Amino acid sequence: MRKLPRIVWFILLFGLIRLYGITNPPIEVAHAWRQTTVTMAARNFYEVDPNILYPRIDISEDLTGITGMEFPLMNYLIYLMSEVFGYAHWYGRLINLILSSLGCWFFYLILRKYFDERLSFYATFILLVSLWFCYSRKVMPDTFSMSLIIMGMYYGTNYLESKGHGVWQLVGYAVLVLLGLLSKLPSGFLLVLFVLQLFDKSLALKRKIVFCLVSLLVMVPVAWWYFYWVPYLVEEYGLWHFFMGKGIIQGAKELIENWVDTLAHFYDDALKFIGFGVFLMGLVFCFVKKERLILRVLGLSFVAFLVVMMKSGWTFSHHSYYVIPFVPVMALVAGFGVASIGKLKLRTLLLLAIALENILNQHSDFMIREDRRPILVLEEVFDSFSERSDLIVINSGQNPAPMYFTHHKGWVASNEQLSDPAFLTDLQQRGCRYILVLKRAFGTDIPLDYPKSFDDENYTVYRME
Repeated sequence: MRKLPRIVWFILLFGLIRLYGITNPPIEVAHAWRQTTVTMAARNFYEVDPNILYPRIDISEDLTGITGMEFPLMNYLIYLMSEVFGYAHWYGRLINLILSSLGCWFFYLILRKYFDERLSFYATFILLVSLWFCYSRKVMPDTFSMSLIIMGMYYGTNYLESKGHGVWQLVGYAVLVLLGLLSKLPSGFLLVLFVLQLFDKSLALKRKIVFCLVSLLVMVPVAWWYFYWVPYLVEEYGLWHFFMGKGIIQGAKELIENWVDTLAHFYDDALKFIGFGVFLMGLVFCFVKKERLILRVLGLSFVAFLVVMMKSGWTFSHHSYYVIPFVPVMALVAGFGVASIGKLKLRTLLLLAIALENILNQHSDFMIREDRRPILVLEEVFDSFSERSDLIVINSGQNPAPMYFTHHKGWVASNEQLSDPAFLTDLQQRGCRYILVLKRAFGTDIPLDYPKSFDDENYTVYRME
C-alpha cells in the first residue's frame, strides 16, 4: 500500500466524496435535461427493446421514440446493471464516476511517462477538482468518453514505443478509443497528439504504419454510426432531438457573436479563476523554460479543439460541459505552473486554493433543486388515473426531465404553445390524452378549457376528451 503513488489516494478520496448523493435523481442544478435523455434510453432498453442499435427516448411525440443519437454505450451499461439489480437511474452516476476516476489514473500514467512525478501529480490533482469533479458523477457521456480516450491513448503510446510485439497494447488502444469515439465523437480531438509520435524518427516505421492502419479500422464503425446509421434512424423513424453539429463557418460566426460566454468556459468553468490564473502562469513558464513538449501538446490540441468549437457554435457558448474535453490539456499546463514554483508550501497553498474554489462552486451539484422536487412523484400521480400508454404533453419547453419522471411518452411544449388552441387541437388529433402544466417549476398556471384529472399547488393535469 505504501508503494502506491500518492495520487491514487486523492483519486480514491475524491471518488468517495462524489459518492455523496450518488443515488439522487437527475434533477440537480446543472443539466438535468441532458441526463434524463440518457436515462430514458436506458429505461427503454430495459422495458421495451434491448437492441442497442435502436435507442428510444420518451419525448417521442406520437412516434416510436427511436431516434439518432450518440452511441448509447453508457445507456446500455445502465440497462445491463438493471437486468441484474432492477432498474435505477443512479447506476449511470456510479458507472461514470468509476470510469472517470480510472481516466484520471491513466491521465497520470501518461504524464509520468513524459514528465516527472511532481508535474504528473499536480496536473492530475487539478483535473480531479476541475469541472471534471461534478460532471464525472452525472449521467452524461462527456467525462465517460474522455476517460476512454485517455485510457486508449495510454495503450497507444505504449504500443508505438515498445520494442516487443505489443499486440495487447494495440488491442487495448483500438477497443478503448473506439468506445470513446462512439460515446462522444468530439472527445476524439485529443487523438491529434499522436502526430507527435508519428513524426518521431526514433520510433519504428513499421509500427507506425500498423498503428495508422488500425486507427483507420477504428474509424470505420464510428463513421458508420454517425454518418450513416444516425441519419437513417432519423429519416426512418421521423424523430430528431439530439445536436450533431453544424457548418464550421456558421459555428465560427456564432462563437464570435457569443464571445463573452465562449471565453467564460475557459477562464471560469474549466478550472475556475484561480486555476485559470495558474494555467496562464504555467503557459508563461513553458515559454520561459522552453518546455517544447507541453507547448506542442497545447498548440496541437487547441487547433483540433477549435474545430470542435466551431462545429458546435452557439451550443458551445451556452453549455459549460462542452469545454470538458479540453480541461485535461489545461490541467497539464496548470500543473506545470504549480510544479515550477520552488517552495513546497506555496505549491500546496495554490492547490488548496484551486480545490476549494472549484469544489465550493460545484457543491450545488450534490443537491436537488427544490422547485423540481415535486416532479419526482409524477409517475405515482399519473398512475392513479391513466395508463402508461397514454400520450401526454408537458409545458417544460425543451426540457425532457419531467417526461422521464412521469414514465409516459409524448410531447414537451412551451407555455405559449399550450395557450394556442390550434396547437392543442393538433395534439388531440394525434392521440394526446393529458396536458401536464407544471406551475411551480416551469412558470404559472395555464387555465385551459378541459376537465382536470389532478390539481395542486405544483401542477395541474388536464384531460383531453
